[in-house]
Amino acid sequence: MSEAYTGDIVDSHHHIWRTRDLPWLSGPMVPRIFGPYEAIRRDYLIGEYTAEATASGIGESVYVQTNWPLDRVVDEVRWLRDVHARTGRPTAVVAAADLFDEAAPEVMRRQAALTPLVRGVRQQLHWHERPEFRYATAPDRMRDPVFRKNIGALADLGWLFELQVFPEQMPDAVALAAAFPDVTFVLVHAGMLIGPEYTEAWRAGMAALAERPNVVVKLTGQGTFVHRVDRGLISFVAGEVIGRFGAGRAMFGTNFPVEKLWTTMPHLVGTWKDALAHLSPADQRAVFAGNARRVYGLGG
Repeated sequence: MSEAYTGDIVDSHHHIWRTRDLPWLSGPMVPRIFGPYEAIRRDYLIGEYTAEATASGIGESVYVQTNWPLDRVVDEVRWLRDVHARTGRPTAVVAAADLFDEAAPEVMRRQAALTPLVRGVRQQLHWHERPEFRYATAPDRMRDPVFRKNIGALADLGWLFELQVFPEQMPDAVALAAAFPDVTFVLVHAGMLIGPEYTEAWRAGMAALAERPNVVVKLTGQGTFVHRVDRGLISFVAGEVIGRFGAGRAMFGTNFPVEKLWTTMPHLVGTWKDALAHLSPADQRAVFAGNARRVYGLGG
């Protein structure tokens, strides 16, 4: 049996924010997919993140958009450019854009012109019958012709798409990935397994997505629905993902500060290290650092 990973780590999914930029944090409380969030209804800036990341062995990180208003997504990138200029972090940025708008390519070009940090876009497509689990307006938005045209524009920029869907939406996700083989799709939170009753649909969807070589998976967000660090769940999801996608198409991320609601970063990182300790040293290095560096084009 191999030992748990002790090398450097790339955090493929984290956030920083100023509450004044985010209506869902600065305005009335809105039910969220990760439950009550009073403890993180405050500024979470790069200094606090860096202190926690450094204590956890994380040397590089990828910021993922935090739902600024869609008319301010260029401002979000400008702010991150300036944060990076002062601190050297984040190492890369996944921006936001309204891919259901014909003007999205121009918005993305403006973001790209601001900084080479931007590597792609996330637009959350997950839909569920429970309102607090729902972000998209319908379960089948991946079929929208304007959206699909704009996914094609990502290839022109050399950008990836962060794919956030529930298991029952995975057939549409498979079709989307197949239609755009030149775009890398990064499946967020390992396909968001809500609970045991979704396991069959999740396994089927993950198997189908694994057949698309342009899909990679983030081992992130497993506290989203259980609101704790569940060692058994993390080990199960890690095993299923590595078994289907291989160690070359999976990467670790903290999802901080969301998971800060129920854990510390060192404890979270340590639990994932334990879950992957059976892998070879080379495979652990790929999941914790190498794959993120490749997918996001990091120089470290």
